[in-house]
Amino acid sequence: MKTSFKIEHRLGYRILRWVLSIALVSGVVLSASQIVIDAQRVSKDLDRQAQQTMALVRDAATQAVFSIDEELAQQVVDGLFEQQSVRQARISHPDGQPLGERERPLRQAAYRPLTDSIFQAQRVYRIDLSRQQEPQMVYGYLEVHYDTGPTAESWLERATLTFGSGLARAVILALVLFMVYHLLLTKPLLKIIASLTKVDPDHPDTRLITPVRGHTRDELGLWVNATNNLLVAISDSQKKHQEAEERVTRLSRIDKLTGLPNREYLLGQLKTAMEETRSQKKVLAVFCCGIDDFKSINEQFGYENGDLILQNIADRLDSELRDSDFLKARLGSDQFVVVEKQLSDGYQAATTAEKLLQLFSQPVPAHDRTIALTSTIGVALFPDDADQLDRLLQYAEQTMTLAKGSGRNSYQFYVASVDQEMRDRKRLEKDLSRALADNQFHLVYQPQVSLDTGRIIGAEALLRWQHPERGLIPPDHFIPLAELNGQIVDIGAWVLDQACRQAAQWAAQNLPLRIAVNLSAVQLRHDTILDTILDTLKRHRIPPGRLELEVTETSVMTNLEDAIDKLQALKREGIQLAVDDFGTGYSSLTYLKRMPVQHLKIDKQFVRDLLINEDDTRIANTIIDLGKSLNLSVIAEGVETAEQEYYLRQRGCQLAQGYYFSKPLPPQEFESFVVEFHGKMAENNA
Repeated sequence: MKTSFKIEHRLGYRILRWVLSIALVSGVVLSASQIVIDAQRVSKDLDRQAQQTMALVRDAATQAVFSIDEELAQQVVDGLFEQQSVRQARISHPDGQPLGERERPLRQAAYRPLTDSIFQAQRVYRIDLSRQQEPQMVYGYLEVHYDTGPTAESWLERATLTFGSGLARAVILALVLFMVYHLLLTKPLLKIIASLTKVDPDHPDTRLITPVRGHTRDELGLWVNATNNLLVAISDSQKKHQEAEERVTRLSRIDKLTGLPNREYLLGQLKTAMEETRSQKKVLAVFCCGIDDFKSINEQFGYENGDLILQNIADRLDSELRDSDFLKARLGSDQFVVVEKQLSDGYQAATTAEKLLQLFSQPVPAHDRTIALTSTIGVALFPDDADQLDRLLQYAEQTMTLAKGSGRNSYQFYVASVDQEMRDRKRLEKDLSRALADNQFHLVYQPQVSLDTGRIIGAEALLRWQHPERGLIPPDHFIPLAELNGQIVDIGAWVLDQACRQAAQWAAQNLPLRIAVNLSAVQLRHDTILDTILDTLKRHRIPPGRLELEVTETSVMTNLEDAIDKLQALKREGIQLAVDDFGTGYSSLTYLKRMPVQHLKIDKQFVRDLLINEDDTRIANTIIDLGKSLNLSVIAEGVETAEQEYYLRQRGCQLAQGYYFSKPLPPQEFESFVVEFHGKMAENNA
């Protein structure tokens, strides 16, 4: 951002202004002092001159008044008038009768008002006239009036010269000092500033400040060197932050096992491809490919061989399908997605589906054996089947799932499969609408353990749906449906109320634990979410710091500014905030720094293969280090082994939860578990 640089803001101008001001004031003061001293000297000289003159004519004046010689007296008076300064002279008897007298008018001049105020218009001198033989006897008086004009005129000329020369010396000295300042300070500073403006903020070390000649060893040189060192340090810090962000982004977008893009990265690529297809009026096909009975393959040949199969399939897709025509990704487990662009019609997609079946059906060499495979493929077309990104991929996945129920090694287009799936979904949605009113929901609690102290410091409240006919329905089956139809707002409010009620009961039993509750994107977008949360805390008398709300990166990104405003309001109230499933969403440091959170939760998919999969281990380490650098506590989900717990504790992860400690428990069982857990810890410490 450029700032206007007015002349009055320049350092050189300010120095000149101050130096001139000080020099002029000093010149005026010194000159005035000299003039005053000279005026005092002139005044004394005037008095001394008068005294000397009167002393010279005193005898003659005494003789004239003694002998009453008017002619002599007048001669004495006329002699005094030879001096231009004498205005009036008089010799008089003691009774005041003049014996000799003469006067002339004061000299008129323009400067008289000034000089008269200093020296008086005239000065009167009077002496007694007596003889030396009879000093006590006074025969008369000699009185002389001096006009100060001539003397003042001479003084005024000197004063004017003194004042003018003083000001001139002050101005010359000020200009000399200004030039010295300019050459030694302001001019080098302007060069440094000009060099500094050329520094690239994005790459500050590419163009450092040029040292000024003659100033490499003084303070300016030290400043330039310090600034250059700072620019280099800033550039190094920027590079490290950028590398860390790119590393986290890359690891979060790429499937660790196969090297293919993951779901989130695929969605971005698919969105661009759909826009291009729409503008070119072409057809785009999404193929969701799943390996048949992959679970049995893992159990029969081992998970290591299962990973080799997935890597082999990824290599085939990468080598056989051109990047210009296809997008490839791994959705998870045994599912892959292939997107074919620039199709003229849906019939071309059938040819590609047959090619993919052949590609998957090729045996995979695994150590000392060969494993035969088959696959099932679901196909959805854009724009015929769906014109929305999430629905297009969802339809392909649903079609593949339904196709697996009809047989293996086949592909199916999204047509008839949707009817049955939608009927099931509608029935589930209808049952879900009554579940809350019929008290079919309940909460279980999974303990959160401090790895530093080994004590249980909190619990995550998890929602469960006990369907009267279908039994326990997994949360990932009904929560997405509740988010789509908006029922999650009421369900989420119920979860928050039950969790806070339970926390209040535990606190009353001397078991003050922090309760973590998940907050969905739909709830976060709701206008009354802040009032709902705060009213619930007030109703159950729960301190805000004892409630932790877990949000996902994706939920915040749906409406970034509104979400951040609401989260900041919650944080100001003292409520703890955590980013759930970190590493599976955007994983952007830019967004993370804006989110007012105190905790990061490592997703269980990275903890599950910790110490087994190097990529998972690196991601977990990166998230822990990121939490440290941002002063955030890190919570690891899905800890299932002692080795994982030990490794996370050594790496500086503060909190953990998972089946290694306990599965999610009903409230009464949770209370018993906490007492038993802390009892065992006390015994071990003893």
